[in-house]
Amino acid sequence: MGFIAERMSRIKPSPTVAVTAKANELKAQGVDVIGLGAGEPDFDTPDHIKEAATKALAEGKTKYGPPPGILPLREAICRKFERDNHLKYTPDQISVGCGGKQTIFNAMQATIDAGDEVIIPAPYWVSYTDITMLCEGKPVVVDCPADAGFKLTPEQLRAAITPKTKWLMLNSPSNPTGACYTREELKALAAVLLEEANAHVHVMTDDMYEKIVYDGFQFSTIAEAEPALFDRTLTLNGLSKAYAMTGWRLGYAAGNVELIKQMNKLNSQSVTSPATFVQWAAVAALDGDHGFIEKNNTVFKQRRDLVVGKLNEAPGLECLVPEGAFYVYPSCKGVIGKTTPDGTKIDSDEAFVKYLLEAKGVACVHGEAFGLSPYFRISYATATDALEEACTRIQHACEALS
Repeated sequence: MGFIAERMSRIKPSPTVAVTAKANELKAQGVDVIGLGAGEPDFDTPDHIKEAATKALAEGKTKYGPPPGILPLREAICRKFERDNHLKYTPDQISVGCGGKQTIFNAMQATIDAGDEVIIPAPYWVSYTDITMLCEGKPVVVDCPADAGFKLTPEQLRAAITPKTKWLMLNSPSNPTGACYTREELKALAAVLLEEANAHVHVMTDDMYEKIVYDGFQFSTIAEAEPALFDRTLTLNGLSKAYAMTGWRLGYAAGNVELIKQMNKLNSQSVTSPATFVQWAAVAALDGDHGFIEKNNTVFKQRRDLVVGKLNEAPGLECLVPEGAFYVYPSCKGVIGKTTPDGTKIDSDEAFVKYLLEAKGVACVHGEAFGLSPYFRISYATATDALEEACTRIQHACEALS
């Protein structure tokens, strides 16, 4: 018997983390690389949040925290849900974790038995499938291509449900596409779940990009759109993206008391809790001034429009305009089958992004990593001048193909 557990063979390192690491490695070697792989805002964490962490440190708030999260933070999360989503939770319905990823991991660990199925619309965030498989579950991937707006339809959902379905995984605004479900679209999906035959299916909704939306889009979460699903929905959120707090590692979930109790039990046997002073900073983030979010979104929208415009000028690429998040997910179907100047054939989206990195020093993530090809993901959460230069390089790379 090998020393490494069999379960580790089911998963691979995060492709998005790997691309960022590769770009940083090349930069350290002096290579001119523009990294568009990381889903990380280039904005700094707002001062009032950093000051709350400093104050907590000065006041000695450095001891162990309770596994569910400190009570003032869980109360602030309840206020956030009522204020933003018209959802009423109590602190015993809240679990605080070390980022959104750990919160999803806890939820899956607490609910998935061997062979249980999780419906995951593709393209999907890279960790959904691997966390499912690590928990001995089976990802049921449903392709949602560009002509469907990268969104799951009620008909697709109904067809994917089996007696073994445990969860439907939703993510809106989406990583990697920026696609957003309207309230009406969520109600249509909810109607399928409310059919008697589907009463065993629960919803895990990842709302991490909730506050990063454009062009007047009105965000809704599924338990808000269809209150009848409230008890069957686990609503996930966090501070990484809109609050520019990626490295602070603070995510949270709200849902059924029994599920939350089990997730908190996992915390007690793993991380115990996120850093206590970070939790106090999170209280300041949720309860404090949010004016910076609109200012940041104005910049993100300008970057979105720049990137979409320049990519659509590149021969062989087609890029939809996303309603939210800070990603675009262009099709590279038009370059598949072409040949690079050095004679290499582009036979996949992975080959295309490899060509962009090696020939032009632009680091992106290939679409296969998100479950839907031939596409690739660009994060536009980086400096505007770097984005402009990167898109010009991508245009030149496409023009050089024959």
